[in-house]
Amino acid sequence: MKELKFLLAVWKANLLSAMEYRAAFLSQVIGMMLNNFIYFVIWIIFFDRFKEVRGWGIHDMYLTFGVLASAFGLVSMLFGNAFNLSDIITKGRLDYYLSLPRPVLLHAVASRMIASGMGDFTYGFVSYGLSGYFTWDGLLRFILATLLAAAVFAAFLILIQSLAFWLGIMSNLSALALNAMLTFGIYPITLFDNYAKLILFTLIPAALMGAVPAEFVRSFTWQTLAELLVGAAAFLSIAVAVFRLGLKRYESGSAIQVEV
Repeated sequence: MKELKFLLAVWKANLLSAMEYRAAFLSQVIGMMLNNFIYFVIWIIFFDRFKEVRGWGIHDMYLTFGVLASAFGLVSMLFGNAFNLSDIITKGRLDYYLSLPRPVLLHAVASRMIASGMGDFTYGFVSYGLSGYFTWDGLLRFILATLLAAAVFAAFLILIQSLAFWLGIMSNLSALALNAMLTFGIYPITLFDNYAKLILFTLIPAALMGAVPAEFVRSFTWQTLAELLVGAAAFLSIAVAVFRLGLKRYESGSAIQVEV
């Protein structure tokens, strides 16, 4: 409960800071929603031409994109520093978080909010509403699926970025991993063979951010729920363990900094 209260206080401060300039905040939110729509137009055109790909149609794409967008937006809003954790590590900026009586990883990733993530998060619900799968119990499954997909995504970011403790500058590799996660997350899972599916559940867990949550929203099964729960728990555990292991190797930046 103490850590939850701490997180709520941090998130409130981040939101108030982001909304200090409301026009800029709203423009980022609306701009990201338009960006998502423009990106999705490609899929609308594609499925208008081919109708269905191995059992997947445009309604399935609306649903999958909705889960992925909302999960991405949720991580952006609540754990914005997960996207640049490697820079914090390599530039010695962890010193600030180490000096405070709070969990280092939790404080570091939660201390920044990406305002445009609100646009992604909101667009995901719009996309779900347009999917044709909307029901009230389905909405509850959509929210749960988004939370679990966000947990997998945040854990994956932390895991990849924590490699900076050993590899140093990770900008290119982390950007490549992020793009791979988002790209394969939106693709129909039926396109891939068993070996590719194994990769999409392990090395690049894009299936746990897109196809599996979408399947859970379409129709509840204990198997898909178990896959999401086990996947989220496993990746979070691995990410935290790798970060803590790397923290033992961390070298202070020896710099005087002020974090706002």
